[in-house]
Amino acid sequence: MSKRLLNYVIVLLVCLISSAESFAQGTKFQVKGNVTDASREPIVGATIKVKGTSQGVITNIDGEYSIDTRSNAILEFSYIGYVSQEVPVSGSKIINVTLQEEVSKLDEVVVVGYGTQKKISVTGSVSNVSTKEIAKIATPSLSNTLGGQIPGIVTRQATGEPGYDQASIYIRGFGTWTNRSPLILVDGIERDMNTINTEEVESISVLKDASATAVYGVRGANGVILITTKRGQLGKPKVTLRSEYAVLTGLRYPEYINAAEYAGLMNEARDNAGVANMAYTDEEIELFRNGSSPYLYPNVNWVDEVLKKNTTQSITNLNITGGTEVVRYFVNVGYTTQSGLYRDNGDNAYSTNSRVNRYNYRSRVDVNLTKDLSVELGVGGIIQNRNFPGKSQYDIFYAIRNTSPLAFPVKNPDGTPGASPTYLGNNPWGMTTQSGYETQNWNTLQGTFSARWDLSSLVTEGLSVSGRFAYDHYYSNNKQYYKDFEVKQYMGEDAEGNAIYNILRNENIKNVTLAESANRAIYYEVAANYDRTFGMHNITGMFLFNRRDYVNLRNTDRTGSVPYRRQGIAGRASYNYLQRYFAEFNFGYNGSEQFPKGKRYGFFPSVSLGYVLTNEDFWNRNWWISNLKLRGSYGTVGNDISSSTRFLYLTTMNMNVSAGYMGKEGNNYMAGIMEGQTGNQNVTWETAKKLNVGFDLGLFNDVVSLQVDIFKEKRDGILITRKTVPVLAGFSGASIPVGNLGKAENKGIETALEVKKRVANGLFYSLRGNFSFARNKIIENDEPKPKYEYQDARGRRIDQTFGLVALGFFKDQDDIKNSPKQTFQSTVRPGDIKYKDINGDGVVDEYDKVAIGDPRTPEIMFGFGGTVAYKNFDVSLFFTGAAKTSFFLEGATVYPFLNGEGTWNVLREVYDNRWTSETAATAKYPIVLNANSYNNYQTSTMYMRNGSYLRLKSAEIGYTFKGRLIDKMFMDNIRLFCNGQNLLTLDYIKIVDPESNNGVGNYPMQRTINFGFQINFK
Repeated sequence: MSKRLLNYVIVLLVCLISSAESFAQGTKFQVKGNVTDASREPIVGATIKVKGTSQGVITNIDGEYSIDTRSNAILEFSYIGYVSQEVPVSGSKIINVTLQEEVSKLDEVVVVGYGTQKKISVTGSVSNVSTKEIAKIATPSLSNTLGGQIPGIVTRQATGEPGYDQASIYIRGFGTWTNRSPLILVDGIERDMNTINTEEVESISVLKDASATAVYGVRGANGVILITTKRGQLGKPKVTLRSEYAVLTGLRYPEYINAAEYAGLMNEARDNAGVANMAYTDEEIELFRNGSSPYLYPNVNWVDEVLKKNTTQSITNLNITGGTEVVRYFVNVGYTTQSGLYRDNGDNAYSTNSRVNRYNYRSRVDVNLTKDLSVELGVGGIIQNRNFPGKSQYDIFYAIRNTSPLAFPVKNPDGTPGASPTYLGNNPWGMTTQSGYETQNWNTLQGTFSARWDLSSLVTEGLSVSGRFAYDHYYSNNKQYYKDFEVKQYMGEDAEGNAIYNILRNENIKNVTLAESANRAIYYEVAANYDRTFGMHNITGMFLFNRRDYVNLRNTDRTGSVPYRRQGIAGRASYNYLQRYFAEFNFGYNGSEQFPKGKRYGFFPSVSLGYVLTNEDFWNRNWWISNLKLRGSYGTVGNDISSSTRFLYLTTMNMNVSAGYMGKEGNNYMAGIMEGQTGNQNVTWETAKKLNVGFDLGLFNDVVSLQVDIFKEKRDGILITRKTVPVLAGFSGASIPVGNLGKAENKGIETALEVKKRVANGLFYSLRGNFSFARNKIIENDEPKPKYEYQDARGRRIDQTFGLVALGFFKDQDDIKNSPKQTFQSTVRPGDIKYKDINGDGVVDEYDKVAIGDPRTPEIMFGFGGTVAYKNFDVSLFFTGAAKTSFFLEGATVYPFLNGEGTWNVLREVYDNRWTSETAATAKYPIVLNANSYNNYQTSTMYMRNGSYLRLKSAEIGYTFKGRLIDKMFMDNIRLFCNGQNLLTLDYIKIVDPESNNGVGNYPMQRTINFGFQINFK
């Protein structure tokens, strides 16, 4: 009995001690619950963390969680886009939490030049691209995702050929006629954006005004695009697999007339020219039509013989992210394959179709070595293998335009390419499939190391220093296996039925051509940052030194092998009072080796102000206006890439120039020496003085947000070749010195509107749109004053086309007789284009050419779209468009028989709408003649088209599967989606894509229908 009593007392004492300890530290037990949004929908992936520790979990597919903690702990609930909450456990074993969406966007962090800022403190013009939206555009090229996404971005994709389908990008139009491209930085380093996979992108910021770009000084005039790649997120490892497969359909192939129509048109052209002998008899035309003798009377559609209708593309990416308070990581690997539209010849042991195989990889690791010292290591790159026909895109499409449907058959009876003496070796099918092939192997390695040391505890609160080092290496080798295929003309058959050929060229297997290139870029920077709040005052500062060396390792040219080098310092100082009044000063002091001593460095300052009215006490009454910020900036930035020629301050001599021969040695001329570039010791960068005013407006707790900017820029010192140098000065055309003589102006307005709303029962919708208008003007171009003021480019827009004003067509001889004399050819006929005599001197000549149409680059760009999501289902549409742009049809696109009869293909559009006596009232194109018609080939409004367009850029429909079955498969969710790109285009041109060049000689754009899935593993 006493023993049992003793045991009972011991157990009681242990329980009492344990209870006392639990009372002091909190009882350890498990807490469960769920996390939902305001609509009671579960939030997947929300983080629940025990405050003050690294212990944490995330919610599952149903928003549920379970965590071991103590009764007196505090749990922190957080999720991106929602307001974080802290909840004391207080002994509760079940804690359900409802997270509220962030009602204000002012606390969002925006990437700016050499740093980040809260959106409320940004006083410059900065726009962010939604990475969720660009993920809906199925393209391997990141540049092709930006068009229409934000105001001020102008993109133009001129070709759809794999490997060359990147878009040209301009910010706010352009204010110069030299280099217009923006500076593009990836993780703060100048890099090609098309080496970045869309799955690797965390954010894209576009900096537009001087306040945002002044820290880049001599590189900031054309705007800056900042791309930040993804980094690791706190939590257990999360694996995501995304794979998509697309069918691409070629768009707007040129439609040419058939052989019978072509033969008849040749006869018509001779008749129009007064030639008695016809090119073809009716019997021959019938042979072309019925196809009974395809080798002697061919009827070839060269577009169909060279191009197929569809091709394919696939993109797969696998990434993993996770980490603790000490180490966070992100890793992504991907593979993309894209085939072209060229037809392969099955008899070859190799492919002559365009094809790109691309492997991309990127990793980023953040390590907190101590509470004050952190480092980051990033490695990324691409391995790209490309294949092309032995002939270039230009050569192949030139041959398609140049070769008539009746010139010769695609193949001779023995399978060799058809030919004729006129088209020696220019068989489009032969050029595509029988001229060999080219392979290109590109390797890009990008490495970045950075460190940050917080000196708050050692020196003063808010002070930190950082450093960054980057090493990029680019290598490529091109191998061209090229041959001249055998060219022979089929002449018919002999008496025994054997084919008779006229041998025009024997097959010639050429040597393999190997070309290598290698480039290296090294970048480093050191910076000091300060951010501290004193009561109601906040002060921040940044001071930075950087340097970049870029060298072509394989270039043996005297100037090409010299490293490109830039270095300088940059700084920022900002102040705000109670988050109401903001002031900021930015500067860049940069140097470039492009210019002579004394002209290499420049100081580029800017100042900006901001005022948040809604943070004033008196604004509380205006509840429906949740945010109103006024801002303005002014500053100077530069552009040092204003010429493709380096060291313009140096005078050069050209060696071994045949045009400067020194006499003869036997029958051979002895090459000599000529003056080359004449140096200018005063040459320097061009400068841009920029003014920007705008406001940000949020309505109804920022459900509606509006951004408006008005800007004006004056560009000075644009580098141009002098045009007012007198002949007596003795300069040849190539040696005339360049100078900073050009001046231009650019101004406009841009706006962006967004509506986002999450309503009850799991319904969410968003609408967005943007609009931008930018118009430039040439102030000075160093050209002599023309005879007539209306021909002066000054006061006109950059890239303005000058041409004749077409009044229609001459009706008859009386019309010709009673009209001003047209001097472009000796004879003018009814059906020829009739031009306006602008100066009224009774003669139409070069002095009657005036500014016509709008520039090729649109002055107006816009985009709009929306997304609707209901529970697991979502659908989105996005449109882009352009206006105030003109498209000029030119060359073989609209000039039949440009080089004489029988040459050049003829578009169906031109054939059906040409002038004849029967179609005179409705014709769109002039009379067809059998020789060059210089009168009708003039640049004029006759061939000008409205280049405006509206394009359904992308559309997507998707469904996300989640639930207990998916959970049992160790997955958070599976998303299936289908999206498309370039689905519909409405425009005035029809025969070619409105973004392409002005003719039909480009590789076609494509419509993309893309199917894919994304799996988020546990």
